[in-house]
Amino acid sequence: MTRLIKWFFRVLVLVIFVCFFYNQFLAPQRENFFQETVCPWGIKLCLDGSFVSRVPPECNFASCPQENLVKIKGLKAYDLITSPLVIKGEARGYWFFEADFPVKLLDQGGKVMAETIAQAQGSWMTEGFVPFEARLEFEVQEEEEGEIVFEKDNPSGLPEQEKELRVPIRFKLK
Repeated sequence: MTRLIKWFFRVLVLVIFVCFFYNQFLAPQRENFFQETVCPWGIKLCLDGSFVSRVPPECNFASCPQENLVKIKGLKAYDLITSPLVIKGEARGYWFFEADFPVKLLDQGGKVMAETIAQAQGSWMTEGFVPFEARLEFEVQEEEEGEIVFEKDNPSGLPEQEKELRVPIRFKLK
């Protein structure tokens, strides 16, 4: 009889241990598994040519790189452009120095085809977004791809202060 009682207590301790282990480690994982958010499939083309997808739990698109620094109006990645090209957008105030920042147009090989200065269209002494405008004039011999490079003005010359947004584009012959 005492053997039976010993076995009973051993089994009871084992059952208690298994229940404790299950509740501490396995049950929370199962609950999270069934509550996981599945977002509808979709991708968004960013201005710099990269892609982002939807992020749970709200299923909004992830932020594009540099989106919080420079916003370009009416120009998307791989758009066809012709000369003269007027670019309008907004950039954070610290992207400017003395109310402007450089803009370059590069051909497929990385050669500079045109350079200009984007001028602030408002007070640039802020961390908020400031409207800007730039005009690029260029000549193309053939339809090819290139890039427009928006560079943060960096009067210090320090590498850690350098930032840029590169927008892939395609040239259209007139």
